[in-house]
Amino acid sequence: MIHPLVGRMFDSNIYVVDGEVVTIIDCGTGLYFDDTMKRLSEIIDTREIDQIVLTHEHVDHSGGAEYFKKRLKKIKILAHERTAELLEKGMEPTAKLFSLPAPRVKVDQKLREGDELIIGDDIYRVLYTPGHSEGSICLYQEDKGVLFSGDTIFSHGGIGRYDLPGGDLSKLERSIERISNLKIRDLYPGHGDYVIGSGDRHVRLSLINIGRI
Repeated sequence: MIHPLVGRMFDSNIYVVDGEVVTIIDCGTGLYFDDTMKRLSEIIDTREIDQIVLTHEHVDHSGGAEYFKKRLKKIKILAHERTAELLEKGMEPTAKLFSLPAPRVKVDQKLREGDELIIGDDIYRVLYTPGHSEGSICLYQEDKGVLFSGDTIFSHGGIGRYDLPGGDLSKLERSIERISNLKIRDLYPGHGDYVIGSGDRHVRLSLINIGRI
């Protein structure tokens, strides 16, 4: 089961997927870590969290990772290999831009296009979707039509910013075109509303909107 925690202030949305491999998708800035842990504890036993998967390197999604590692020793951090490179070198590009702390993060498993992960009780495929950032990924569960889209696309036809460090409009457009060819029922973006049952329609709107730029 997927439990969404809508992001506070600067934070991304945080998604908890329970089951065989209890997983958190993105973890916010860390600025509100104690509140995040309180909210999580109302859903699950936080000691059972196995892994955090980061959809990209930006601090509003990744900044909390080191806080989780310190609190929950067994937890593993997974991210695309480019995201891992930036986080491990302390070179996350948006923290300084927004005057936010960005501790270095040790990534335990570096992901590539096509990798498969157990998240909850299901197998998800890693889709490398650059454009919003250099290390952006989406996580796709084909049988159920579930997509965690990070900041590549949002509900209601929203698209990720491409004017931040590491952004690239042409790459973002190609990534959205690729996503538009998938069967998507449920859409869980990095910010804003999530969508149950009509994800395809929202993705099509995103494709239309980026084509107008």
